Amino acid sequence: MITLLAGGTGAAKLVDGLIQEVDSAGLTVVCNTGDDIDLYGFHISPDIDTILYALAGMGDREKGWGIKGDSFFCLESLKRLGYETWFQVGDRDLGTHIHRTLELRRGQTLAGVVDSLCRAFQVTAKVIPMSNDPVETRVVTPSGDHHFQEYFVKDAWREEVVSVYFKGIGHAQPAPGVIPAILEARAVILCPSNPVTSLGPILAVQGVREALRATRAPVLAISPIVGGAPVSGPTHKLMAAQGWEISPVGVAKAFEDIVDIFVIDTRDHEETSALSAFGFEVIVTEIIMSDGAGRRKLGRRLLDVLNSR
Repeated sequence: MITLLAGGTGAAKLVDGLIQEVDSAGLTVVCNTGDDIDLYGFHISPDIDTILYALAGMGDREKGWGIKGDSFFCLESLKRLGYETWFQVGDRDLGTHIHRTLELRRGQTLAGVVDSLCRAFQVTAKVIPMSNDPVETRVVTPSGDHHFQEYFVKDAWREEVVSVYFKGIGHAQPAPGVIPAILEARAVILCPSNPVTSLGPILAVQGVREALRATRAPVLAISPIVGGAPVSGPTHKLMAAQGWEISPVGVAKAFEDIVDIFVIDTRDHEETSALSAFGFEVIVTEIIMSDGAGRRKLGRRLLDVLNSR
């Protein structure tokens, strides 16, 4: 079993590449839920859904989120009725959110809902939310305290970031299966996701970081920084707020106690020496996944690295 810690579009791209090379039944994906938000009366889990849609072959590869070919008639109606529609929910995507919301109201756990979605979408990989307990990633900017989705989507991450915190993290227990998925894995992969808001909440859940230190499996991380800039999104602003250097070395410092293998892009090959000083094995390869072929190529490269251990 290969276990992935996942959040954001980078994780979905990597999952898409891996399932072109291995049977998805051999994958377990632990998903960030700090981005979850209640909108339009529904509970939305963006990172979970992006992973589910990728595994089901339903994801919109061009956008990096949502369902391919989806329409937005419901959202257009909401806009005419005076609602804010900054968060794009497609008509087919809406079905997922309705199901999740109804099941949660009936007393089902988030992990239980995810299991039911896997069955409905015929996903054979194991997908687990990081926690059944609510955690909310909050971004503090000069204008105030915002839910991450408001900062990222509604405000298009225009402002600089003062700080980031995870509301509710002190009470969040790992969902059933999370810790065993790490301890019993053949390998663990930290996806090329935002280290602050995509992986940070998962690592902050009680027992997760300790499990990563304790597992006998090799733990591999892929840098989301290439050539001194993030592959996408506001990773640089969020890292700066943490006091981290905007480079693979900055990411490595956040993971130095849990990672064995660190993967960087060929454009950052000069960072090899500095990264090796952390005790990592450093792999230099092309990590930009601009199309399906690029995703599969990186997936194959990572599998080759892990299979050689």
